[in-house]
Amino acid sequence: MTYKQPISTLIVVHTSDLKVLLIERADRPGFWQSVTGSIELGEQIEETAARELAEETGFTPNDGELTNWHIQNQYEIYETWRHRYAPGVTSNTEHVFGFKLPTTKPVTLAAKEHISYRWVNWETAAEVVFSPSNREAILLLGKKLNT
Repeated sequence: MTYKQPISTLIVVHTSDLKVLLIERADRPGFWQSVTGSIELGEQIEETAARELAEETGFTPNDGELTNWHIQNQYEIYETWRHRYAPGVTSNTEHVFGFKLPTTKPVTLAAKEHISYRWVNWETAAEVVFSPSNREAILLLGKKLNT
């Protein structure tokens, strides 16, 4: 078995007027999140962000503006997903990115990973996501608008 690397990306996909894309996990219906994914061997973190964005939404960096926010979160991997990592690995380092589109667009989901999507205002998105680090990133996006 090939284990996931405990280094990942979180990409907050949003429009200029701060509509945020949320995608619902296939393995946990009701769990809404932004785009996420683990680094693969030999990748730079920016390459991971672009790959995961394309895999999970169908968007490429040419469709909008992909920006590394230079924020890293360290968190404990949820017990339910630890089997994906090497034995003894319990924490992950997450690199936060934003992806700005001019307006909402249809999304092409990775069928094995996500079952639906929706565009919502940033306040609603922050309330709905299950991950605390995802919530913090969306709140940061909202603060950028108000500064």
